[in-house]
Amino acid sequence: MSVNHSSAPPPARKLGKTIEQLGRSRTDDYAWLKDENWRAVLRDPSVIRADIKAHLEAENAYTKAMLAGTEALQAALFAEMKGRIKEDDSSVPAPDGPFAYAVRYETGAQHPRHVRTARDGGPETVLLDEEVEAQGKPFYSVNAAAHSPDHALFAWAVDEQGSEVCRIFVKDLATGEIVSEPVDSSTGDFCFSPCSQWLFWTWRDEEGRPAKIFRRPARGGDDALVYEEPDDGFFLGVGVVASDAFIVVGAGNQETSEAWLIPASDPTAAPVVLAPRETGVRYEVEHWRGQFVIRTNVDGAVDWKLVTAPEATPGRAHWKDWVAHEPGRLIAGTLAFKDWFVRLDRVDALNRIVVTSASGEEHTVAFEEEAYALGLEPGLEYDTRSFRLIYNSPTTPRQWFDYDMATRERTLRKTQEIPSGHDPAAYVTRRLDAVAPDGERVPIFVLARADTPLDGSAPLMLYGYGSYGHALDASFSIRNLSLVDRGWVWATACVRGGSEKGWGWFLDGRKFKKTNTFTDFVACAEHLVAEGYGARDKVVIYGGSAGGMLVGATANLRPDLFAGVIGAVPFVDVLNTMSDVDLPLTPPEWPEWGDPTSDPAAYDYIAAYSPYDNIKAEPYPAILATGGLSDPRVTYWEPAKWVARLREVTTGDAPVLLKMNMEAGHGGASGRFDFLKEIALDYAFAIWAVERGWTR
Repeated sequence: MSVNHSSAPPPARKLGKTIEQLGRSRTDDYAWLKDENWRAVLRDPSVIRADIKAHLEAENAYTKAMLAGTEALQAALFAEMKGRIKEDDSSVPAPDGPFAYAVRYETGAQHPRHVRTARDGGPETVLLDEEVEAQGKPFYSVNAAAHSPDHALFAWAVDEQGSEVCRIFVKDLATGEIVSEPVDSSTGDFCFSPCSQWLFWTWRDEEGRPAKIFRRPARGGDDALVYEEPDDGFFLGVGVVASDAFIVVGAGNQETSEAWLIPASDPTAAPVVLAPRETGVRYEVEHWRGQFVIRTNVDGAVDWKLVTAPEATPGRAHWKDWVAHEPGRLIAGTLAFKDWFVRLDRVDALNRIVVTSASGEEHTVAFEEEAYALGLEPGLEYDTRSFRLIYNSPTTPRQWFDYDMATRERTLRKTQEIPSGHDPAAYVTRRLDAVAPDGERVPIFVLARADTPLDGSAPLMLYGYGSYGHALDASFSIRNLSLVDRGWVWATACVRGGSEKGWGWFLDGRKFKKTNTFTDFVACAEHLVAEGYGARDKVVIYGGSAGGMLVGATANLRPDLFAGVIGAVPFVDVLNTMSDVDLPLTPPEWPEWGDPTSDPAAYDYIAAYSPYDNIKAEPYPAILATGGLSDPRVTYWEPAKWVARLREVTTGDAPVLLKMNMEAGHGGASGRFDFLKEIALDYAFAIWAVERGWTR
C-alpha cells in the first residue's frame, strides 16, 4: 500500500498564549484554534472563523492525500460492513396496550421509520419517516421518540447540527398534523405525563447545559418552569416511573444525585425532593407495589444496593435495605413490573439477570459462554409477566428473547441476520487477564478467526475506554469482523475507570487514580503480545472520546509499543478543558477529573497526564485523530491542537493525521451507512500503519 510523499502537512502557526493559574504557568501555542465565538459555531458550524476553517480543510485535504492509496481498501471495508447489515431490518415490535411499536428500515435508507400496528391486526401506521425528514440535510439525528400513553400523540427530538441541541415536535396521530410550535433549545430529553395531557422537557442553556425542566400542554401552549437547577455542575433529566405513579426530575453528576417527585395524579404540582442531595451519595428511584425502590451507594455500598421507602415518607431516615450490598456484585440497573422486579448484576465483567417475584422468590437468568454481553430492553407495559433480553457474544450475533418470569421460558423473537453470511464456528473468543503494575487483574476479551495463528505474528487492534464507569461488554460487532477476517486479532481491554469489575473498578480509575487507566492499558498490550495475540510492531490502539484520552496518554507513556494510534473525537486537552468553566461539560465533570481551577493538587495531577500537555520529543507511531465541528462534548479544537503539537514535537517520520467532519458532532455521521464510511477510514488507517511500518 503506497504512501503519498508529495503532500506536506499543513503548517499550524504558533501563537503562544500564556495561562497563569493557581500560581502555575503554562503556554498553549495552539489556543488560537478555539474560535472565540464557539457557542455560535456549535449551533451553526458555518459561522466558524475563516482562518480556522481554512486550517481544518487543509488538514482534511492532507489526510485524504496521505491515505489516497487506501481508498480502494476503504471502499472494500465499507462494502463488507454494509453487506453485514440487513437493509430492510426491523426491531422486534414492543407491545403496549392495543398496539405494537417498532422501528423499521427500508432497503437503501440511511434513517428508519417509526411504525405501529394494531395487535388484533390491521395495516401498519407510519408515525415518523426519518428518511423523508432527513432529505437535503447534511446531518439529521432523532435522539428520542415516544408516543403518548393514550396513543394519540407521537413526539420526537431531532438534532440537525450534531451539536445535541434539539427541537421537539409533537404530532396528532389522528390527523397527521404537528400540533404546535416545536420546543426549541432542548437536550432532546422529554416525557409525556401518564395522563397524556402534558409534555415535560429539558432545556439546554447557551453553554449547552441542561439547566431547567419545563412543562407544556401536550397539544401546544405556554411553557411553565417546573424545576431550575442552581448548580452548574449538575445534569438534569425527566422521566416517569414504570408504575406511572410519579414523574421524576433527576439531577446529578458523577458522584452526587437527587430526585424530585411529581405525583402523576397532579402533574402540575410543584416537585418535592425525595432525599436532599448529599455529596458522594447517588441514588435512582423506581416505584413498585406501593413503595419506592431505590438503587443507591449510601452507607458505603460501593457496588450499590437496593433499599425501599414508603410513598408518604421517602426520605433517607426511612430507607430500609432490601437487596444488601455485596462487594464485587455491581447492581447495574433495574426494571419494575406489576408483579415482578428485575435487576441486572455485573460480576467480574459479565452480566446476569435476577428476577424477584412479588412474594420475594428470586431466580437468575445467565448464559454459559466464556465471554458474552447480556442486557435488558425496557418494555412499554407494566402489567406483564415477560420482559425482553438481548444476548450476544463476539462470535454470536444478537438474539432477542422474550422471557416469561412465571414459567422461566425463553422465546427467541429475533436473531440478527448477517446477509453476507456469518459462521460463528469460524471464530474464537477468549477471556484473558493481564496483570497491572499494582497486581490487579485486568480483563481482556479477544476475538480472532479460528485459523489465525496466535504465535505473535498477527496484527492486533486493542480497544479501550476506561471512564465514567462505562462498562465494555464482550459484544458482537459487524464492523470488527472486517479486521478479524484479514487476520487481525481484536482485543477489548476492560481497564480501570470502567465498571466491568464493579463500581470500585471505576473509582480506582478516576480523579487522583486516573493513571491506573493508562498503565492498565499498557499492561494489556504487553500481555497480549507476550501471549502471542499480537506482534509488537503490529499493535494499533483505538479509543473514542474519553477513550481517545486513554490512547493519547498511553502513546505518551509508551510510543515504542505501537504501530498506530486512532483517537476518535479524543478528549486530549484535559487541563485546558477542565479549566474552562464556560464549556458545557466542565463543572459537571470536576467530580470525575478534579477541579484544576481551585485545587492545586488536581491541577498538578491532570497536568502530569493530560495527553496534549505531555507530548515529548520521541518518535511517535502513526496517529489518526478525528473530530466533529459541532461536537459539544469534545470540542473540535482538542484533536486539532493535539495533532499540531504532535507534529511539532515527534522525532519520528510516522505521519500524524486529522480528519474533521465539518457537518457532524460527537457521534459522527448520522446515517447508518455514512457512519460506516468513517469506521472504514479508521480501519484502513490501521492496516496502512501496520503495513507501512515507519522506522522509529
